[in-house]
Amino acid sequence: MEVFIKPTYEEMCKVAAKLIADVVNTKSHAVLGLATGSTPLGIYRELARMHREEGLDFEHVTTFNLDEYAGLPSDHPQSYHHFMHENFFKHINIPKQNTFIPSGTTNNYRAFCQWYEQQIKDCGGIDLQLLGIGSDGHIGFNEPASSLNSRTRLKTLAESTINDNARFFENRDEVPIYAITMGVGTILEARQILLVANGKNKARAIADAIEGPVTCMNTASALQLHPSTIYMIDTEAASCLTMREYYDWVQAKKPDVPQA
Repeated sequence: MEVFIKPTYEEMCKVAAKLIADVVNTKSHAVLGLATGSTPLGIYRELARMHREEGLDFEHVTTFNLDEYAGLPSDHPQSYHHFMHENFFKHINIPKQNTFIPSGTTNNYRAFCQWYEQQIKDCGGIDLQLLGIGSDGHIGFNEPASSLNSRTRLKTLAESTINDNARFFENRDEVPIYAITMGVGTILEARQILLVANGKNKARAIADAIEGPVTCMNTASALQLHPSTIYMIDTEAASCLTMREYYDWVQAKKPDVPQA
């Protein structure tokens, strides 16, 4: 596990985007796991800029999204299908057939989740999985008390998650209470994991995930068990870390520390 602390959200996004671009540039037919939410927006903007101005090529990239609200059609303005198209896919040259996002309107959720897992395997697995983190430490929609060996499945959302996401809807009652999500076990099978977080409201969850025990009550803590996880966070998100001086020391002395 590596922890990189950047002074601003913008710098954090630039460095995170460079790490993703390195995977795309160095591996033919790279497979990326993608996340939604407000935190990755700056990363997607930077990747789109790199495509537009530097020729970053997504033609042979395949992507798998972490999750989708159950019950929302793909054209719903708050669906993650819509989010990914508007904020990323339409700005790069990735073929539509190479983008996989869970279906919120499938007639058989169990069968669909098994199919989704098989698609990931058929593509050779995920090379880099991008993650955000909830204020309670959840990754994807793996709420507190989720199994750390869980697979892609239908999940009931916690009230805190519904409250956090209500800002994206006209009113709280419109927020779905179910979602399809990759499981923690699915996420841990990625070859590399990049978790990004910004803001003081994520500081406690980040500290518990990095420095606390591995526990299903903070599903991000399971990343401690992964051999190649990078935390890319801003100063505010790092404010509760007790080992902050050590992480700064490592960044200063590490020869290949990511730079903007």
